[in-house]
Amino acid sequence: MRIVVDAVSKGHDGIPLPATSLEFETGRVTVAVAETGDQPTVLSLIASGRMVPDTGSVTIDGVADAGLIRERIALVDAPEVSDPAADLLLRSVVKEELMYAGRSTSRDTVADVIEQACGARYAAVRMGDVPAAVRVRVLAELAAFRRGVQGLVITSPDRHGGDPREWLAVASDLAARDFAVLVVCGEPSAEIVAPLLAAADADADAERAATDEPEPAPASVSPTPEPGSEFSA
Repeated sequence: MRIVVDAVSKGHDGIPLPATSLEFETGRVTVAVAETGDQPTVLSLIASGRMVPDTGSVTIDGVADAGLIRERIALVDAPEVSDPAADLLLRSVVKEELMYAGRSTSRDTVADVIEQACGARYAAVRMGDVPAAVRVRVLAELAAFRRGVQGLVITSPDRHGGDPREWLAVASDLAARDFAVLVVCGEPSAEIVAPLLAAADADADAERAATDEPEPAPASVSPTPEPGSEFSA
């Protein structure tokens, strides 16, 4: 699956979003820079098929189908759109998201989801106080649970602080499971993760090339002449 965002913009004179192009696809992490005002949220809404741009287009596998994009792409932690209320406990947010995903909301299931995100000690902590790495992993994994989701747009994970390499690890884990992942973040975070992404992509391309390399053809062997033939010694 490939999502192509081609020269989209919103508003006037680049506010809230100037013309922007990007693409993200199955099995890869893409990072897009947007950090002023509403830019991150607007770009995320457009890239996930939830807002119509004033200019440009968004396609999925070459087709302009906003409904299909919304079905396939989950929007994760977008400010004032899909971010959980800061005063809700982590376990309450997980339970609610599991319900939306049509999954079990039992106490054990909620505890398992939180534990797998290495957040067991924060289950009874307000979302506003949960460390960035745990928050991003929990919310991204919950979004990936939803039926039909094949990609995620993670919005401004750097606004919660922490090390950008931690949310990159979350995004990379999801890409390794064949999700298409777009992370919208600020320039400082993008500069930190860009070389790591480039190295990971180079390794993946080299591995694919090695896998696809054809086996050498067997050397030709001349037949042994029959005794008594004109070619025999």
